[in-house]
Amino acid sequence: MPPDILTLTWPVLGAVLFGALLHAGWNALVKSSSDKSLDMAVIHLIGSVLAVPLVALVGWPRAEAWPFILASVIIHIGYYIATTQAYKHGDLGLTYPLMRGVAPLLVALSATFTVGETLSPLAWAGVIGICCGVLVLGLSRQALHAPRAVGFALANAVIIAIYTVVDGLGVRASGNALQYIATLFLLDGWPFGLLMLARRGRAMGHYALQRWPIATGGALASLGSYGIALWAMTRAPVATVAALRETSVLFAVLLGIWLLKEVFTLRRFLGACVIVGGVMAIRLA
Repeated sequence: MPPDILTLTWPVLGAVLFGALLHAGWNALVKSSSDKSLDMAVIHLIGSVLAVPLVALVGWPRAEAWPFILASVIIHIGYYIATTQAYKHGDLGLTYPLMRGVAPLLVALSATFTVGETLSPLAWAGVIGICCGVLVLGLSRQALHAPRAVGFALANAVIIAIYTVVDGLGVRASGNALQYIATLFLLDGWPFGLLMLARRGRAMGHYALQRWPIATGGALASLGSYGIALWAMTRAPVATVAALRETSVLFAVLLGIWLLKEVFTLRRFLGACVIVGGVMAIRLA
């Protein structure tokens, strides 16, 4: 579908918000793990295995999509490394909002040159509102005391923006979103998983045996979350989908309040309001 007739309908909006909830869920699983690097490797290896029957069912994407898939797999190696390093040097509450809040703004700024999309002023207001709300939810004075975490998080924001654009172009070139998604997940988990296996050896095997039931849930949530986002990019502008997907940070905060009894502060309330306002602006654009 040409970019100039892509529109964000209520069903697509609802699907992307559900995908954001799934994204918050599997990131909460990583947060709860004792070894975040191994957890991410195991989750995505299981995701690759789960994609095997899906590829067998839907088939391979057409040739035009393969350069984008291979590029995305390579870019995702950097994403996994930067994510684990950011979590190593700083709390999830600092690094996750920074990564997820900056990336969609970078996608929107590059959208005209990369995917041929121009946002309306109201859509721009929505994208900026969501990004600002995400940053308000996460940023605090802690950022001044964790420069390495901030550095890795900002580098990862750039990586996220790049693979978002690559996959947005790729899923449109494929002509079949499900084929693209299944093939991407089939290949995506192996490079980082094998890298961690080479570094950690038996420790990874023992960890996988203990963690696989929970990791399987995380893999399904990850597949569903990004799969929905890529499908939505064939129906709506890439920049708006990228921004809406980062409402996962709001869902993560709400899950923390509900499940972990975290305090709902004034800053979190203001951040939530800004995000909701941004979502409505994007829908009305």
